[in-house]
Amino acid sequence: MTVPAWLTAITFNSDGLIPAIAQDHQSGRILMMAWMNSEALQLTAQTQTAVYFSRSRNQLWHKGETSGHTQHVHDIRLDCDADVIVLSVTQVGGIACHTGRESCFYQRLDLSGSEPTWQAVEPVLKDPADIYSTNSQSPETTETTSKTNTNLAEENHQSLQAEDSILQQLDQVLSARKQADSDSSYVASLYAKGLNKILEKVGEEATESIIAAKDLAHSDAQLDKEAFDAARYEFIYEVADVWFHSLIGLAWFDIESEAVLNELGRRFGLSGIDEKASR
Repeated sequence: MTVPAWLTAITFNSDGLIPAIAQDHQSGRILMMAWMNSEALQLTAQTQTAVYFSRSRNQLWHKGETSGHTQHVHDIRLDCDADVIVLSVTQVGGIACHTGRESCFYQRLDLSGSEPTWQAVEPVLKDPADIYSTNSQSPETTETTSKTNTNLAEENHQSLQAEDSILQQLDQVLSARKQADSDSSYVASLYAKGLNKILEKVGEEATESIIAAKDLAHSDAQLDKEAFDAARYEFIYEVADVWFHSLIGLAWFDIESEAVLNELGRRFGLSGIDEKASR
C-alpha cells in the first residue's frame, strides 16, 4: 500500500504516533491533546472530523462517538519539526473534556501559597454521568465509526489504563518518586520534607474536602445549575486530593494501595458494630 506523500513528511514517534492538539477555530483556545497514528490522521483529513488513536485500547476512536461532542476540523497544521499536529476545530456541544468542561486544560497552578497547588478554575458545563449515559451519535460519527471499526469511545487522558489499575499505576509512580531528586516533582519534594509534611498535607486536604462538601450542601441545582455542578466537582476534586496524599503516606511505609482494598473487602458485608467488635 502506497503511503500518501503528505504523510511521509511527518515524524511519528517510535510507536508510530504523533501528538495532536485541538484548538477552537474561533477563539484559538486549546481544548485538548490526544494522539494520532497515520490512519487516524488520514481519516481526519478525509472526513474533516477528528479521529484519534487510543494508546490504552490500542484502537482508533472518533471524538464524540459516545458523547455526541464531535469535532469538525477546519484546518490541520504541522510544526517546524514535523512532530506535532494542531487541529483547528469547531467543538460540537462546546464540551471537549470528559469531565464536562469546555477544555481539558482547566487546572491552573496557584503560586500564591507556600506550596504551588493545582486549582480547578473552570466550571463543569454538564455532568459526565449525563454525557455518557446516552449513545447519541451524529451522522459523521456513525460513518467514521464504521470506517474505523471502533466499538468504544475514549474521551481524553489516553495514557490512563483501565480504572482498576489506576491505583496500581499510582503505587508504582509514588514508589519511584521516593528515590527521585526533590526538585524533580511535587511528590518527591514531599518525601524530602519528611513524614510530618505528608501528614500535614493529608489533614489540609481533608479540611478542604469538608469545606467543599459544605459548599455543595448549600448549593441548589434548581436555582443555579452551573454553580451546583462546579461545587459538586470541587468536592470530588478535594476528595481525590485526600486520597492522593493518603497514598503518598502509605508509600512512605512501603504499603501498597491493594492492602487498603483488601481491608475494605474484608469489611464488606460486616455490620459496623460487628467489625468494630472484631478488632
